Amino acid sequence: MSTWSNLGLQDSASPLMEQLTFFHDHTLLILIMITTVVGYLMFMLFFNTFVNRFLLHGQMIEMIWTILPAIILFFIAFPSLRLLYLMDEINEPSLTLKTIGHQWYWSYEYSDFNNIEFDSYMIPTNDLPNDGFRLLDVDNRVILPMNSQVRILVTSTDVIHSWSVPALGVKVDGTPGRLNQTNFLINRPGLFFGQCSEICGANHSFMPIVIESIPINYFIKWISSQ
Repeated sequence: MSTWSNLGLQDSASPLMEQLTFFHDHTLLILIMITTVVGYLMFMLFFNTFVNRFLLHGQMIEMIWTILPAIILFFIAFPSLRLLYLMDEINEPSLTLKTIGHQWYWSYEYSDFNNIEFDSYMIPTNDLPNDGFRLLDVDNRVILPMNSQVRILVTSTDVIHSWSVPALGVKVDGTPGRLNQTNFLINRPGLFFGQCSEICGANHSFMPIVIESIPINYFIKWISSQ
């Protein structure tokens, strides 16, 4: 059962990821319909006995199989373009988080506050607590408030990294000398795990990301204690 659950998408924790999940299901439904129709037609072609030696062309059927795929592509393209623009839209952020990729760990800076920055390393298996997640847990988690618009700035100091958290629908490349940005809103508390999604070297698979989403009043207390 766990194998089948790994084949699907993670439960969404942001409105944007919900829209991405809906688009995935919408596109998959169209593909299933196309596959079913084409498979049925191929099956019927193998087993029917209809023959017409004088049929050289059929303009009507040619028009149909040219126009119909174009209409189907519109039903995929318009929701896709809408989502692309939504993902690129930067609303007025309540908080800015700067993420810096290194070989092979992440550094974080809370740009709206003075001197709040830390490195985040994967916890080795030998040091992992009993309730920890092997190869996914880190020593310093990113603490973010829920129901707040967060802008994230991503860069790198050495090679290209990719900051990716599937449950939030976020994947941003960290490129040396360049500052990329995106935004997200976490709509529920919890722990959300991600990993570097760019092959960045020998220890590429050992630089995980952990975001801890907490209510805004607890976040204010955490910031005040730093």
